[in-house]
Amino acid sequence: MQIFKRFGYFILTNILVLVTIGIAWSLISHFMGLAGFNQYLPTMLAFCFVWGMGGAFISLMMSKFAAKHYHGVKIIDTTTTQPELRQLLEKVHDLARRAKLPKMPEVGVYESYDVNAFATGPSKKNSLIAVSTGLLQRMNDKEIEGVLGHEVAHIANGDMVTMTLIQGVVNAFAMFFSRILANVIASNVDERYSRMVHFLCVIVGDIAFTLLGSIVVNFYSRKREFRADAGSARISSVSNMTAALRRLQSLHEAPPAADDAMATLKISGREKKGSIADLFMTHPALQDRINALERGRVA
Repeated sequence: MQIFKRFGYFILTNILVLVTIGIAWSLISHFMGLAGFNQYLPTMLAFCFVWGMGGAFISLMMSKFAAKHYHGVKIIDTTTTQPELRQLLEKVHDLARRAKLPKMPEVGVYESYDVNAFATGPSKKNSLIAVSTGLLQRMNDKEIEGVLGHEVAHIANGDMVTMTLIQGVVNAFAMFFSRILANVIASNVDERYSRMVHFLCVIVGDIAFTLLGSIVVNFYSRKREFRADAGSARISSVSNMTAALRRLQSLHEAPPAADDAMATLKISGREKKGSIADLFMTHPALQDRINALERGRVA
């Protein structure tokens, strides 16, 4: 179950959207007599590209709304006078100005013992940074600033759109290969059951190939984490970002918290090196990130 959780909330939302699109497409093709299109590979690839990209961008458009409701994020009112919330809001806005964001992100807090934060939203002008209560309670000001700088850098680097484009390409090929496989399997079963077999194979194939494609998505996600660390080092400081990572490293030596559902674009991910699970990790090992900062490397 821990491996499954590491795929990232965006990927899970994307799978649901992709499966919904796949079912709708299959039904429309069947009832409108368009199933014959599946015999022409260029046409089918074009359809898969359009729907695959569409599924990824629908997931992106939903990302902020879904994250707020999934985590119960409470948005901080920009006029708040509560000292802790005011300090958090002003720090994010200060970092956002240093990063030259065109619009200040929304800032929110969600209840969780987990020490984490995440950035999401469809664009640099429509973004959200949320931090857990666990992070606010268990990190000092310098460490928190390092984390916030990391999340602001994700937005400034356009990571949300970049990862959506990558996911869209993965979606397109997942849909294409699942339909090729479905055609092969359905053509080798009794004609009475071929339509149902084809339909089921398409749905299972969409899910399986998307999960397999998450290896590619998560490879690029790990690269973007190094860039976000470097971005935080620029708009905050190397010492703040390194301190945050070292603090996370010390906390992760303790037993993991129960709630670790959202991974992509969070500040950290659990570390389990030396197994196939590494391929599905959205984040590099914390020590590798610390080493990269200390060497001044921008990935």
